[in-house]
Amino acid sequence: MHGCAETLAQALTELPPDVGRVDPDVSGVTFMDTAGLELLDSLDDHGRRPPVRVTATGWTGRPRRVLELTGLDTTDPPHPSAGAAGPEPPAPPVTSAVTLKRTERLLHLQAEVEQLRRAISSRPVIDQARGVLMATHACTAEQARDALREASQRSNTKLRAVAATITAGARDDGPDTPRHGDGTDAPRTR
Repeated sequence: MHGCAETLAQALTELPPDVGRVDPDVSGVTFMDTAGLELLDSLDDHGRRPPVRVTATGWTGRPRRVLELTGLDTTDPPHPSAGAAGPEPPAPPVTSAVTLKRTERLLHLQAEVEQLRRAISSRPVIDQARGVLMATHACTAEQARDALREASQRSNTKLRAVAATITAGARDDGPDTPRHGDGTDAPRTR
């Protein structure tokens, strides 16, 4: 596109006076840099002269990405002139690939934040339960964590619920001591 802005500007000034619309199809353009943006400026400048309406359609691939990154309308980057005949129909909302990607990323991060909040709120009770298991069974922190996970999986119960049951049983005001199958009390853990 290098140098074509000047060529285009010259060709636009040589158009017959009865030309009211210029619609270049840029679907074959595979690369665009600052020279391409200069070309759009030339189209926009010419489109501001009544009664000429200027559009550029067919943006795809990398040139479309350049338009998105520069904040230009990907359906019609050289905006219509103020003097264009008749009111323009409202443009359909344009959702760029950048906007879609950012929205997807935002939703992912919001879900991750919610998971972290739940983990932080349940962490103290899980740590307390690990401490109870370590004290009562003389095991390591890793062994206590594994025991909690196994109990959670076997009972199909959330880990924090299993941990809450263990810590509640270790308190003086906790639930009754579990009973053996023969009806005798199991030793209470403290």
